[in-house]
Amino acid sequence: MTTLKKNLLAAAVLVAALCVAFGSFLLFAPRDSSSVPTEPAADARPVRDDSHRLTTPRRSELTVVEFLDFECEGCGAVHPVIERLRAEYGDRVTFVARYFPMPGHRNSTTAALAVEAAARQGRFEAMYGKLFATQKEWGEAKESKAALFRTYAADLGLDLAGYDATVKAPATLERVKADQRDGLALGVQGTPTFFVDGVRIQTPGGYEAFKALIDSRLAR
Repeated sequence: MTTLKKNLLAAAVLVAALCVAFGSFLLFAPRDSSSVPTEPAADARPVRDDSHRLTTPRRSELTVVEFLDFECEGCGAVHPVIERLRAEYGDRVTFVARYFPMPGHRNSTTAALAVEAAARQGRFEAMYGKLFATQKEWGEAKESKAALFRTYAADLGLDLAGYDATVKAPATLERVKADQRDGLALGVQGTPTFFVDGVRIQTPGGYEAFKALIDSRLAR
């Protein structure tokens, strides 16, 4: 690995670590009433039947769940790692993405609503990828980016009337909050937070470390 690549990887790991480190602070930062659920789930689970699966192997040997925030720089940094692992292990490992918008981010809940609205039209993965690919364009903005996310929906060919209705529907926000409630009950305090076969792990420091962890679990 070149020195430049090593430095970039180290920077990405540092960003991810900082996101988790500041997680507890953000949970108590000023927020609007829709940002965080009032209490954790009573029957929390790392993955549920309606959780969004990025891979669906015929015979799954392992499940990797990520609680994420589309505005979180750490999640953005680890996204290419997850994509690479999906490509390599998608026929053996179930990768699951769950919403955990952090209230310190102005557009985190708005982004989650956009992704869930796309999911209702069968385009979860497309919007999920779009938001991470464009994160530097809208992340950390102080104003709402709902209109920008709607242009992404148009770019993806979604029915915009249906998209608009779903974004505004209380059930859509409730779906996002359901993931948050599970995360809070499971001890998620920042993003990204990963669970492997139901057990919370420390976020691996890059692709090689994550690959080694998966290989070790698959070898059992």
